[in-house]
Amino acid sequence: MESIFSPAVYYAVVWTMIGLAVMVFAVLMKVTAGYGMMYDRRWGPTVGNRLGWILMEAPVFVAMLLLWLLSGRRGETAPAVMGSLFLLHYFQRSFIFPFLIKGKGRMPLSIILMGVVFNLVNAYMIGGWLFYVAPEALYTPAWLTTPQFMVGTVIFFLGMGINIHSDHIIRNLRKPGDTRHYIPHGGMYRYVASANYFGEFVEWCGYAILTWSLGGLAFAIWTFANLAPRARSIHKRYLSEFGEEYRGLGRKYILPFIY
Repeated sequence: MESIFSPAVYYAVVWTMIGLAVMVFAVLMKVTAGYGMMYDRRWGPTVGNRLGWILMEAPVFVAMLLLWLLSGRRGETAPAVMGSLFLLHYFQRSFIFPFLIKGKGRMPLSIILMGVVFNLVNAYMIGGWLFYVAPEALYTPAWLTTPQFMVGTVIFFLGMGINIHSDHIIRNLRKPGDTRHYIPHGGMYRYVASANYFGEFVEWCGYAILTWSLGGLAFAIWTFANLAPRARSIHKRYLSEFGEEYRGLGRKYILPFIY
């Protein structure tokens, strides 16, 4: 097990992931993943959205927990705190968010499988760094009082709050039995088409800062590469469905005032 957490292997994986993120961004600008608002039967067999989200997100929660518990550093305070923040996000995404979903939407198994692989690699990049690869003298308890940890933690929770609030807005757009699409309003939807994605990107930027790690940066880059093209597709979908009503709102895709 130690061999896969050697610095040479770890950095090779992380830099490869950063390179792949650029490629994935380019591909997703042309190919829209067929789930959620963009659901497409051509992506193959499906399961219900609730089960799909659990299957996709729960493995990373388990993987991170195992990386922590099997590490010789499992009792160290700073890595435990940062690992807990990671687990907090995925506990919400795995075991709370799916049960709040309304409607009977479907998710392709192919999307779920790709999501699982992506999430497990991210668990390796984050958990591998915190509990195996980082220099032993780096994350002492004093790390929790550094500017980067404190600022990053504030940004992390700000992003999480935006993400959860934005999901709440989307869930309550429809009345029971209604299948139409509506323009979301309020919160960060004043500025972007996909405020929930903006919140998640902010969250992982905060995590990259609080860990001050290359793995954290790679995760933030991947988050943008994965979500920004989808936000762009959603923006175009709103334009096609609502025309000038939506265009007049002047929203960007995912980054307020920028993109």
